[in-house]
Amino acid sequence: MTIWADVTRAAMALNVVLLLVLCSVWARNYRQIKSKHTLGLLLFGLLLLGENLLGLYYFAVHDVLTAWFTGLPSISGTAFMVLRLLESAAIAFLLWVTWD
Repeated sequence: MTIWADVTRAAMALNVVLLLVLCSVWARNYRQIKSKHTLGLLLFGLLLLGENLLGLYYFAVHDVLTAWFTGLPSISGTAFMVLRLLESAAIAFLLWVTWD
């Protein structure tokens, strides 16, 4: 197991937690406001949550994907990890804006 795979797995787990919080806020807002905008935010959050849950499931359960990840050239593994970390930063910023 490489450090890149571990960091990527941790970023996906963080994304899942942040998205659960965001989706709960957006669901509560949709129940109160009933606007298409809040419904769109909720759907967006649920789709991202599904993507991160699926990725985390495959990284945690299936050794094939982890072996594929570790077999990548280091630049590809690093790029994959950086994309997940950027996604985490974007979701954290969205949570900060939503929470305020």
